[in-house]
Order: sequence, then structure tokens, then C-alpha cells
Amino acid sequence: MIITVNSVATGENSKGILSTTNGSVTFDPTVADTACLGKHNNVPLALFEQSPIFQPANFSFGPTAVGHTQYLDAFQRGNFWQFVGGTDYHTLVNATVLDPITINISANEGLAIPASLFGSCGALGIVNINTLDSILVSKLASLGVDTSQFPVFLLYNLVMSVGQPTNLNKCCVLGFHGATGTPIQTYSPIDFDTTGLFGPTIHDTSIAAHEVGEWMDDPFGNNPTPAWGHTGQVSGCQNNLEVGDPLTGTNIPPVKGANGFIYHLQELAFFSWFYGEPSIAVNNWFSDNNTFTTDAGPVYK
Repeated sequence: MIITVNSVATGENSKGILSTTNGSVTFDPTVADTACLGKHNNVPLALFEQSPIFQPANFSFGPTAVGHTQYLDAFQRGNFWQFVGGTDYHTLVNATVLDPITINISANEGLAIPASLFGSCGALGIVNINTLDSILVSKLASLGVDTSQFPVFLLYNLVMSVGQPTNLNKCCVLGFHGATGTPIQTYSPIDFDTTGLFGPTIHDTSIAAHEVGEWMDDPFGNNPTPAWGHTGQVSGCQNNLEVGDPLTGTNIPPVKGANGFIYHLQELAFFSWFYGEPSIAVNNWFSDNNTFTTDAGPVYK
């Protein structure tokens, strides 16, 4: 997605409201960003294609090697290791890159925060989530995708607000996986972030690991689980198999791609964390970097 916004933030008041002026900024993952990514491996789209989301790497969870494979396949193998360990069970995604989609966002529906305002590496774009979602859904038919495919809309240093982009209290959604229509078509906008505004663990493909992992286990958002919460990005209670949400901001050790780039991948919660011990996962774990050492347990409001 090549996205141009037509408003630029100039300051923030004590209530988290941004002041703006007219101005156009384009967020384009198809062009090199030498400022935030350096002299080499600096095209976000290429880095995304070459990442462990789509390309194999050696994955070991603790002492157990789960395969030379994609990250989400390694997660799924580890997820059900007591049943699939030593087998050729795989859940792989095959990437096809389509032509870029260029859109122009009106000044009241999107803005850019310049690097100078909060000390980011490069500007950060914010677009109203409802505005962007309606555009993405409208593009699905023209892309020629069907329900056997999972279109990912790659964003670069651009996130979404739940309401007016000028209100930082309504920001930021860095990605989501959605489902629309009959038959149901799944899709996902995902930010490849290099701004540094969201902390050291929210970087490059950490958001993709979260969203693609959740799509794989809970594609429509309604796979039921016992209630859980008060962890990760969930402050209250939730009852679906969203394997990324309990560990938002927590990563597995960085993974070096074949291109030499160091990728960040979010840790994900295993099936057994949601549904209870004993664990059926690799090493009898409850998440793929062993951050969770017990199951979710009862939720106290």
C-alpha cells in the first residue's frame, strides 16, 4: 500500500490532541529507506518477502529443533508437538506479490507525525481505521483473490486510529486480521515499522508474526476459548484463540534471515495456554519462548 496523507502534525496538547497543518507525506514500502534501514536491506517490501514469515529459517524452541521452516509453521508444529513431532506436518504460506495499490487520504482522515515531533526514525502515518478498512475491503474483488487466499496489505510506518487521527488517545492499531463477505474472505493490513515509537520489540516483522499467527489459528475471530485476560494487550477479558494478543510486545530471540537482516518475531501463546494443562506443546511449554510457564488459569475481573 502506497499511502499519501495530507495533514502534518505540528504539536500535541496536554490532552493528547495533535495540532496540524496542511502538507502531504507518502508512506511507500516499495522504495528504499536508507535513514531507518541503512545502506543495505533497505526496501521494506523486499525485507517482508524475505522474512521468516515466508522464507525458511532454523527454529528451535528451547532444546528442541522444530524445523527449517517458516516461523508460523514452526509455531504450529510446536503448538501440537506431542502429536506432530517427527512427522512432516506443516502449515505453510506461499507468497505472491501483487502490484502496489496507491491511495490518497483526505486531510481529516489521516496525518503524518514528523520525526522531529517525538524523536522517531522517519515520519509515522496515522489513518482512521474505518476509512482504511473500507478502502481495503473495496479493493478485494479487484485483486482477484478468493477465500483460499489471505491478502496482506503491507503498510510502512503507518498505523490506524480508532477515531480521529488527531487524538493520540485513540491510537494506535498496528495491524489486524479481518473477515468480510459471504463466503468469508479473510485479509489483513500489517505495518512494517521502523519508527522506534512503539518500543524496541515492535519492529519490522513483529506485527506480521502476531497477525499472521492469529489468522492461522483464529481466522474469523470467533474460535472460542475459556475466558482469559489481564496480560499482553488485553486489560480485561477475552474468549477467543488470539495467539498474539496475550504476548504483545514480547518476542522470541531475533532471527537472522538468509539476506543477513535481523528480524523481530513476536512470541505466541500455544493452544494449551488457552485450554489448560497438561501442555501438548513442545517441551510441555505454554508459549513458544516459554514466557508463559503455566496455563492461563481463571480470570478475575
